[in-house]
Amino acid sequence: MFRFPLIPREQKFFDLFEESARNMVKAAQVLKGMVDTWEDVGKSVDEITDLEHEGDTITHQIMAQLHRTFVTPFDREDIAMLAHTLDDVIDFIYAAATRMFIYKIDRPTPRAKELADIIVQAAAEVERAIPQLRHHAELEKVLPRCVEINRLENVADEVFRSALAELFDDTTDMALIIKWREIYEQMESATDRCEDVSNVLEGVALKHA
Repeated sequence: MFRFPLIPREQKFFDLFEESARNMVKAAQVLKGMVDTWEDVGKSVDEITDLEHEGDTITHQIMAQLHRTFVTPFDREDIAMLAHTLDDVIDFIYAAATRMFIYKIDRPTPRAKELADIIVQAAAEVERAIPQLRHHAELEKVLPRCVEINRLENVADEVFRSALAELFDDTTDMALIIKWREIYEQMESATDRCEDVSNVLEGVALKHA
């Protein structure tokens, strides 16, 4: 006898996207807490590593669900892109945190703290936008979130450029310059991926609103 699934497959996608967004915000918050306090750095890196692994698991679940589902809530390409860009944000957060730890950074710079704060803000906007995909009537509410995410990404670009300029002005230690340049690049890339997420969300909203 045919049995209907307990959770409709369409709703399962939304559940997983929301779980992925929550996981991303947690990773961003741990990174911010790490650079703000600079205590128990190894513990924070371990937490982010666990969250990065959890993000990979959620992404695999979304892709598996996509392959099993004939009718999807929106375009298959957008589902796949949204899953991967959400995961990319955590990957760059993880990359920034692990580099700080591996490179034995003495203390975070003010610019690193600024970038971490922007990452949290952008991730939080993504988390607020994702649930609005569930309901056709709320799709237009996604657009202001996307505008704010894009604004935050522009702010992160400005902070990144200032950080690099200050780095070359403040030290002649090439090893330190290389370390911090790489860390800044990973942090700025996390905000870039948040913008990529917002671009997917905007496309879905405009196509289906």
